[in-house]
Amino acid sequence: MHRLGTIAVHGGQSDDPITKARAVPIYQTTSYLFDSTEHAANLFALKDTGNIYTRIMNPTSDVLEKRVAQLEGGKAGLAVASGMAAITLSILNIAEPGDEIVSSSQLYGGTYTLFSSTLAKMGIKVHLVDSTDPDNFSAHVSDKTKAFFGETIGNPSLDVFDVERISELAHDAGVPLIVDNTAATPILCRPIDYGADVVVNSLTKFMGGHGTSIGGLIVDAATFDWTNGKFHDLTEPDATYNGLVYTDAFGWLAYLVKARVHLLRDMGPALSPFNAFLTLQGLESLHLRMARHSENALHVAKFLSDHEGVEWVSYPGLESHRSYALAQKYLPKGASALVGFGVKGGYEAAVKFIEHVKLFSHLANIGDAKSLVVHPASTTHQQLSPQERALAGVSDDFVRLSVGIEDIEDIIEDIDQALACTS
Repeated sequence: MHRLGTIAVHGGQSDDPITKARAVPIYQTTSYLFDSTEHAANLFALKDTGNIYTRIMNPTSDVLEKRVAQLEGGKAGLAVASGMAAITLSILNIAEPGDEIVSSSQLYGGTYTLFSSTLAKMGIKVHLVDSTDPDNFSAHVSDKTKAFFGETIGNPSLDVFDVERISELAHDAGVPLIVDNTAATPILCRPIDYGADVVVNSLTKFMGGHGTSIGGLIVDAATFDWTNGKFHDLTEPDATYNGLVYTDAFGWLAYLVKARVHLLRDMGPALSPFNAFLTLQGLESLHLRMARHSENALHVAKFLSDHEGVEWVSYPGLESHRSYALAQKYLPKGASALVGFGVKGGYEAAVKFIEHVKLFSHLANIGDAKSLVVHPASTTHQQLSPQERALAGVSDDFVRLSVGIEDIEDIIEDIDQALACTS
């Protein structure tokens, strides 16, 4: 098996026997020819594998799926239209009305509202717990629990998720651990190596890396036993495929196959082939960018720690951070690009800081090659109550930076001049 940098460039791609194209071709097509009526029937019955319709499978996306799965150390991947689609499908694939999920409360705002509101309307209850104490997960387990969920680096709280310990607790409860690895990427941490069963990523962020395309991906470790009696949709006949039983037909890959041929078929959050192509271009430099992101972010965090206009700094690469020990275990290559800090003067001062940056782009994204800034309390988490924001680690003075790959001197100069405008 090749190392991560080589996989980022070559993973999942084989030589094109027809055109000899070096780059992965963009298969901008909706559908594919059948060899015969028998071939078509076998594809639709899942007796043969192959392309039917781009909503379910596409050759460009196939390379992307294989590459990310290899990077994450999983067995197979499924590309979808966004990171939120990946999270939603990862849950709906195994949960139905009346079921429950136990999740870290330190979540991206969109995930928080999905769990607290949208899934609740579907009859799926999500217990949001403080993941800095792993025992909080076990405290909410019932016979209705179907999964544990967390983010490798909580966004925006930046707490590091104890994947190994919480995966043990999940398996003791007979449920899988699903980890959102967007903020770390497999270059910095591979949750599957520590016991995670399913990994989701927003391709929109570091993997694409240039703010040009939206996408998401689910990776299946193919190590969880879905036949333990808790997951009847995987072990009982699916009437929409003539009574096929996923665990009988696909074994350890039953989870990912069901997500593709059932949920992706019926709900339709397909990834555009062009966006798959753009993400593949981004992946080729992922290992280089993550090193620079982490290096720059650590410099920024240290600078902010010594600045008189800053109340506090949150970065797991700092010894002062409460997750520092976990960061040393799970993120030895670097703690990624996200830095949080509180501006002295509270809400108004934080807004002033953002209004005076020049190099940083003020927008709601992370993981771009460019440096980005946002005020979560007034944007990504504004729909939450003050109590919910506190649970997510979002205070009024909190500014989140996604530190880019520009020259560090220019980044720090921009931060310094903007802070000078807050007092």
